[in-house]
Amino acid sequence: MSNQAIQNNDRKMTSGFERFLSLWVVLCIVAGILLGKIAPNLAQSLDGLAIYVKGAPVVSIPIAVCLFFMMYPIMVKIDFSEVVKAGKSGKPVFLTLFINWAVKPFTMYGIASFFLGTLFYSFIGPDAVDLVKMPFGLDLPLGASHGSGTVVMADGIKMLEVPLWRSYLAGCILLGIAPCTAMVLVWGYLSRGNDGLTLVMVAINSLTMLLLYGVLGGFLLGVGRLPVPWQALLLSIGIYVALPLVAGYLSRKWIIAAKGEEWFREKFLHVLTPITIIALLITLVLLFSFKGEVIIGNPLTILWIAIPLFVQTMLIFWLGYGLARLLKLRYIDAAPAAMIGASNHFEVAIATSTMLFGLSSGAALATVVGVLIEVPLMLMLVRICLKTTHWFKDAETCSAAEQPTTG
Repeated sequence: MSNQAIQNNDRKMTSGFERFLSLWVVLCIVAGILLGKIAPNLAQSLDGLAIYVKGAPVVSIPIAVCLFFMMYPIMVKIDFSEVVKAGKSGKPVFLTLFINWAVKPFTMYGIASFFLGTLFYSFIGPDAVDLVKMPFGLDLPLGASHGSGTVVMADGIKMLEVPLWRSYLAGCILLGIAPCTAMVLVWGYLSRGNDGLTLVMVAINSLTMLLLYGVLGGFLLGVGRLPVPWQALLLSIGIYVALPLVAGYLSRKWIIAAKGEEWFREKFLHVLTPITIIALLITLVLLFSFKGEVIIGNPLTILWIAIPLFVQTMLIFWLGYGLARLLKLRYIDAAPAAMIGASNHFEVAIATSTMLFGLSSGAALATVVGVLIEVPLMLMLVRICLKTTHWFKDAETCSAAEQPTTG
């Protein structure tokens, strides 16, 4: 696919959305925070509509509805007969697995430890502490030490008192070991990437998360063994990815059989064109109406956490994008391969931090910061990708017949 073809393909939303998407994102974040302040009861009621596992809200129903409408227009455009062909592209699949599981968790640990435990240590407060849940199945006496924490009594419940910066570090780690398995389809789509390959990488990373999330989390947290959140992972992957995938596959098949491929492309897809971005913007309003109070109440803390997350995201993106160029991948494969490592599955990270450490913990706050910077930062990376398609000039000589077709 040539640079001109990439720039001129049909993945342009309405002109207003396309040209001012960053502005709409900022306005929706502000609107969400204001909604949370003006109508806190409405925000709390919507936030309470969730599927719970062990007392933790694992899947937000309003967010799940928005994510469905965000993903469905992308899923239905994929020619699923080409997904198998895309999966045979070994290099991009290997690259994303290497970045996500051999590099990203450990760079997140190192970067977050340096910024939170050294550079910003005095700003966070050497004596600042956080109260987090006791690890599952552990019943230690008061005053006992466990990892970096001490068992104390708070409101009649045994809790672990840990240094506050370590609690923030735990949240960053949970983000670092959760590569994006849902919204990366949006980022790959907006960057004119190969949707079939993106879907394959999402499937592989979803399965890999089930195997490695708990193992890496337990190793890197170092404050007690992290139980594998099987229910949270299965529910989130099933609802955020599998549901729109199945709906897209079946509806595409039925509509083409009933109306023909020309009607499907010219009529049906035309109506769907702006829905992904509209759903993204509504999702932002909801997310920040739920968490806006936390953000407003901790402005400097948000900054201390956001900086290492920003550095980590940029490092992983450029590492993946640079390796893709060295491997001579086509642009349409390189962009999603870099995106899936740079973005995070913040829904799982938030649910896991709440389940393990508590809703009011510093770990949960750190995962919320992940939401705060995720969309604006990923939109910036999308723009970087679109402006650097010429870096993959050698790969563009591939014939059109070799390129997976997305509908």
